[in-house]
Amino acid sequence: MENLKQKTIKGALAKICSQGATFFLRVGSLMVMARLLEPRDFGLVGMVTAVIGVLNLFKDFGLSTASVQRTNVTEEQAATLFWINVAVGGALAMIAAAAAPVLATFYREPRLVPVTLVMASAFLFNAAGVQHSARLQREMRFVPISMIEGLSLLVSVIVGIAMAKVGYGYWSLVVTGVLTPLLSTLSLWTYTRWIPTRPHRRSGIRSMMRFGGTVTLNGIVVYCAYNMEKVLLGRFLGAETLGIYGRSYQLISIPNENLNSAVGGVTFSALSRVKDDPPRFRAYFLKAYSLLLALTIPTTTAFALFANEIIVVLLGQKWHESAPIFRLLAPTVLVFALINPLGWLLISLGKVGRSLKVALVLAPVVMAGYLSGLRYGPTGVAAGYSIAMALWTIPHMLWCLHGTPVSFGDLARTIVRPAASSMIAAGAALAVQLLLHSMAPLPRLVIGGLVLAGVYLLVLLLVMGQKAVYLDLISTLRKTAPVTSGAAASA
Repeated sequence: MENLKQKTIKGALAKICSQGATFFLRVGSLMVMARLLEPRDFGLVGMVTAVIGVLNLFKDFGLSTASVQRTNVTEEQAATLFWINVAVGGALAMIAAAAAPVLATFYREPRLVPVTLVMASAFLFNAAGVQHSARLQREMRFVPISMIEGLSLLVSVIVGIAMAKVGYGYWSLVVTGVLTPLLSTLSLWTYTRWIPTRPHRRSGIRSMMRFGGTVTLNGIVVYCAYNMEKVLLGRFLGAETLGIYGRSYQLISIPNENLNSAVGGVTFSALSRVKDDPPRFRAYFLKAYSLLLALTIPTTTAFALFANEIIVVLLGQKWHESAPIFRLLAPTVLVFALINPLGWLLISLGKVGRSLKVALVLAPVVMAGYLSGLRYGPTGVAAGYSIAMALWTIPHMLWCLHGTPVSFGDLARTIVRPAASSMIAAGAALAVQLLLHSMAPLPRLVIGGLVLAGVYLLVLLLVMGQKAVYLDLISTLRKTAPVTSGAAASA
């Protein structure tokens, strides 16, 4: 089991480093694209992704999750799952292509037909690499996964920026979105050198199909809950309004998505291996949850405090209307950080049925929140979204944790330290911000951010007594170094 702990920590750090690089790459790309393109360009692509994005949830039919959650998967099962994924991906590409004229009519925008047709190809590219990625995840080989994801995104972003620079407009966004899965799948095939055999009828995947189907249905419900407001904004208020709201939502979501991907991917694999050992399961989950919150809570606090400065510095003055939306969405993103990890817990324990039931209650609650604010425009939608998510947080936690090795008290004790540290740091940063109100946005953002980070770390590590936790993490990493060297030498 010690070997699993070492793999988990190294994998988590590899993913965090990779997602950190991805974060700066995505933010940097957004900064450049926001200056090269107009809000309407983003809105046009957002109209398509908000609708056909739901099809993306079918891209692996939950079979990658089912494959990773299983302790053992045979070659026959992996090959059969691969061909199922390819068949599903091809079907989704055809459905998306067929939907192109429907979307153009719905939004009253004929340019959406060619955009949708090109974006449909991404379904097939994604499907062809699902089981190759799951194979690496099951073996907890997160370093190559991180490198493949990072390099694929880097090349795609470079191509997209080059296209935007020479005047391709919204097509630069379309190509970036399609090129990333294509490059990732080609790299996964090259690295794993796994060539699937023919599918097998009696490979014993029926239970995995049921598991994956439930995971997929859960994802569809959650996706609709979290994205329907974009469809409504695009339909009733137009591409420009959706572009402004969409950039705010994308920018504020990037850190949480990257951190959740970095910590969640590794943690889910580890939890699936120790699901029959409740004390170890509880310890693994709480450590991962603590790490995620320690990074996410101060980041979200900074977004709320420095919304105006962040928008002007990162996107440019022409996007100033995004600032109030950005600030109002901060509580929503914080709630995502608090409740999304409970999905790792439920699914790793095989409790996909409960996860689906939770999603079926969450969806109408969230939709009612932002529907109530739609009449007030994008700021009303953002406010309604955040209020609904905040009211739902504690019921969500209690329902998910019932009957699991982790209690609500465990979660509360884990949350209180970074939350209290962030509140104290926010007070200090706000005081500095008021003193520097006459400064230009960039130096005000840098100084305020440094004060927030410095006070937060001081309080968290020393006052809240978390220094020992991170020293233990460093100690574990040092112990893994000889093991890594020995393994390399043996190979």
